[in-house]
Amino acid sequence: MGERAPVDASSATVQMAVAPGPTRVERATALLPGLAPVVGLAAVATGLGHLVPVVGAPVFAVLGGIGLALVRPPAARARPGLGFAAKTVLKASIVVLGTGLSFHEVVTIGGSSLPVLLGTLAVALLGAVVVGRALGVARDLRTLIGVGTGICGASAIAATEAVISASDADVSYAIATIFTFNVAAVLTFPAIGHALGLSPHAFGLWAGTAVNDLSSVVAASTIFGHGATSYAVVVKLTRTLMIIPIALVLSAWRTHVGRRCAATDEPGAPAGLRHVVPVFIGWFLVAVALNTIGLVPTGWHQALSTAAEVMITAALGAIGLSTRPRDIRRAGFRPLALGAILWVLAATTSLALQMLTGAHL
Repeated sequence: MGERAPVDASSATVQMAVAPGPTRVERATALLPGLAPVVGLAAVATGLGHLVPVVGAPVFAVLGGIGLALVRPPAARARPGLGFAAKTVLKASIVVLGTGLSFHEVVTIGGSSLPVLLGTLAVALLGAVVVGRALGVARDLRTLIGVGTGICGASAIAATEAVISASDADVSYAIATIFTFNVAAVLTFPAIGHALGLSPHAFGLWAGTAVNDLSSVVAASTIFGHGATSYAVVVKLTRTLMIIPIALVLSAWRTHVGRRCAATDEPGAPAGLRHVVPVFIGWFLVAVALNTIGLVPTGWHQALSTAAEVMITAALGAIGLSTRPRDIRRAGFRPLALGAILWVLAATTSLALQMLTGAHL
């Protein structure tokens, strides 16, 4: 018998250590089973959103995703693509959204408008905490409904979800709740505004601070009258900027809570800046700053806004596809009650602050 060549253990270890992992092409290919239905759903939802702008493509996407998941839950091989769309595409959409915003818009709406905007936001967020706890609504869900009501509907929910990593069921329920009262606002606000004798300026401020999604703000103010629309849009875009401080506060708070809870597992492990300030929020600020100083051409705004909406639609479609309908049923009607209460609080607070500050004149 010949002698067996000695095995070099260190060489074998090195070979195992340097064994190649999945290539970029392989990783991209693994995303396709999940991205394919997301792209299809986003295309259909975008078309429906153009036909029925009061509803909007994001709502069609998340509801369509839930419906498809109810009929046929996604296969396990679709999960990587769904996760990529629900997380990475979602964060990228918020950055693109920033290219249509400007810090200068906060000044242009006038000092008399800021108290109404900030006061309405504060009431919505505080109400989400107090009323949400009283109703027994889970923390993440009441947070999403609060920012959706106080800031800008689906966009704010998307940005907040990217920070707090809420469950797909919570995101879906929050968007459905916000949508319900968007429709209610479009149907009732113009008639109420005329009954109260609001001027176009006053109605624009009311719609911009108390109606959630931009499409619904435009719809309600257009129904009211021509002069209200432009002012409502400016107020609404300024209100959208509140995503920045709210997301930063939520991120810092969640980091503090997470570090405290994990203290026994990782003693003394400090949280880095990137964990307190999510990277996508930093890029969002950069995008807003670039637009503020004029480096984003005006002619690009419409295309970038459309791109952001399509990305948000795709991400929310992926969230809908990942949702387990039984989780939504388990939540019951309490979140919807919370949304109704916050909607009424925001609407009445806006009108009250207008009268107190004279902004309605």
